[in-house]
Amino acid sequence: MAEISKELLLEKFEKAFGDKDNASVYFAPGRVNLIGEHTDYNGGHVFPCALTIGTYGVARKREDRKLRFFSANFEDLGVIESDLGSLNPGGDRNWTAYPKGVIWAFGQKGMEVTQGMDLLLFGNIPNGSGLSSSASVEVLTGFILRDLFGFEVSNQDLALIGQFSENKYNGVNCGIMDQFAIAMGKKDHAIYLDTATLDYQYAPLHLDDARIVIACSNKKRGLGDSKYNERRQECETALKELQEMVDIRSLGELDEATFEKFSPMIKDGNRARRARHAVYENQRTKEAVNALKNGNIKVFGQLMNASHVSLRDDYEVTGIELDTLVDAAWKVPGVIGSRMTGAGFGGCTVSIVKGSEIENFIKTVGEAYLSKIGYAADFYVVDIGDGPCKL
Repeated sequence: MAEISKELLLEKFEKAFGDKDNASVYFAPGRVNLIGEHTDYNGGHVFPCALTIGTYGVARKREDRKLRFFSANFEDLGVIESDLGSLNPGGDRNWTAYPKGVIWAFGQKGMEVTQGMDLLLFGNIPNGSGLSSSASVEVLTGFILRDLFGFEVSNQDLALIGQFSENKYNGVNCGIMDQFAIAMGKKDHAIYLDTATLDYQYAPLHLDDARIVIACSNKKRGLGDSKYNERRQECETALKELQEMVDIRSLGELDEATFEKFSPMIKDGNRARRARHAVYENQRTKEAVNALKNGNIKVFGQLMNASHVSLRDDYEVTGIELDTLVDAAWKVPGVIGSRMTGAGFGGCTVSIVKGSEIENFIKTVGEAYLSKIGYAADFYVVDIGDGPCKL
């Protein structure tokens, strides 16, 4: 997807707000998680990377307390106005809930925003795709507030504030992975993150002649109204049942053998399968990172495939759209690995595909999807980029 020029962004800002005086331009990436799905709120490991597509913002401080928002992705909504006195958790039903949530969260953390702002956003992440457009907006807003108001916060703090705002302002019980991957992104590296401790290391992604291809199912979904919170609840209950016998703080502390030994403590078959996924996926993520360090991209791909099977059968978050994309991908020559990525229930798959086979991959998987699902998927060949910046 093409980069969006600074000139175009300032032009759009001027059209929305009357002039572009004192406006600055910013960018925060989207992210894709290569392996380690639904482990982040279970105290496990994840392995995401930031992308070169994301959310652009143009912002300037106002002298009053008015907030004016405009999205070039939802132009028909026009300029949405509110003010600093009307930030109300759970009260917003449009995209402005994300930037407002972050402004509110800064205040909750003792960094009160006392002046309003004009903010234009323009993203080239497919909306509702599961590539974290919401977390991208949250980190971007935090980065802008730090720049405009001089708040002393690190990029890691920006991730935590973004997660806090999504949990408390928007009511989505998300883990830390999305915001962390976006705030801490590093070009050509994925982030091996222990979500329980926030210990992390950058791992160079040497894919040789292969590329990352994202297939967007175009099935729209919202995290808050999906079964995301339900899965989280099932894992929390399973953890409580296990804790009667095992001294652990999270499912991420268990290895497979210990889980198998104590899993009869979980009183419900569905809950046991959810917990099993969390434990086994965490181990797969550790193995995958080791495989990559040893230059064994083939094993990395096999672990991606196994991740999808577990998400389909044990966690039950894939659905016909994602399964169709992955099943078709597995049959294409040159595919090293393919799996759903993100929360599931629609959204995207991530595949590692040999460069010479990408054209065939997009054609073959696209045709299989269209014929089975009845509408088209979109494909993006992506690069791994840095975290947020001022342009």
